[in-house]
Amino acid sequence: MTRPIAAIFVSALFFVPLYFVLANVFKRGDLISAEPAALPIPPTLDNIAAVVTRPDQLFWVSLTNSIVVTTLSVVILTVLSAMLGHYLARSRQRWTRILTLVLLSGLMIPPQVILIPISDVLNIAGLMTTLQGLVLFNVGYYVPFGVFVFAGFIRSVPVELEEAAILDGARRGQVFWRIVFPLLRPATASVMIFLGVWIWNDFIDPLIILGPSQGTTVTTGIYRSIGQYQADFGSVFALMFLATLPVLIFYLFLQKHFVKGLTGGATKG
Repeated sequence: MTRPIAAIFVSALFFVPLYFVLANVFKRGDLISAEPAALPIPPTLDNIAAVVTRPDQLFWVSLTNSIVVTTLSVVILTVLSAMLGHYLARSRQRWTRILTLVLLSGLMIPPQVILIPISDVLNIAGLMTTLQGLVLFNVGYYVPFGVFVFAGFIRSVPVELEEAAILDGARRGQVFWRIVFPLLRPATASVMIFLGVWIWNDFIDPLIILGPSQGTTVTTGIYRSIGQYQADFGSVFALMFLATLPVLIFYLFLQKHFVKGLTGGATKG
């Protein structure tokens, strides 16, 4: 009996912030400050209309930059992580184990710790305050996670499939892309969901790398829309709501492979 009660209580705690956002998105601005927890009666779309029609096009610019950065980062990370994870999972050389430990150690380093040296490197390369620099940072930082997931899943794929393809005359590149990679769809979905959500919701890295005036993503756009004397809370809630929709749709599109990809490498190793 205590477990259902505890589950309901925890679910309610997670639902409260979501309720506040959804309720205040469709509520008149003057009612948000007076009754923030009240239902939006009558509901209105004025807040969403105000965001999408801003003169500075903050939402559309932020949305475009986030889509470009997230898409490029996730695609590059998926390809590199799958290839490197396959090599590390199949190789029996001693130095590959050392490389695996080095990559996994990168998961323990918060990105904020390396922001200053990364900024110096990007500045020397002329990539500071550019979307390319932010994509390069994402690729370098998140590739250990992708390798970790792919390597674990590949160990559950029978190596005899690859050996049979090689005996039939296929090259190693063809074996990976035509035999192995199609079997990695659950792991690919898991990697894409995790990395997509992390990169989309990232705040401090785009803020520092892109700079205060050179570019903005959806998270930094929300930050910049809140001025010192901001009173339009309806637009702020609407911007948060619209910024969440793309990544939510992306998750729903890939969710059927999500759990299978996370547990695929847990049965064999």
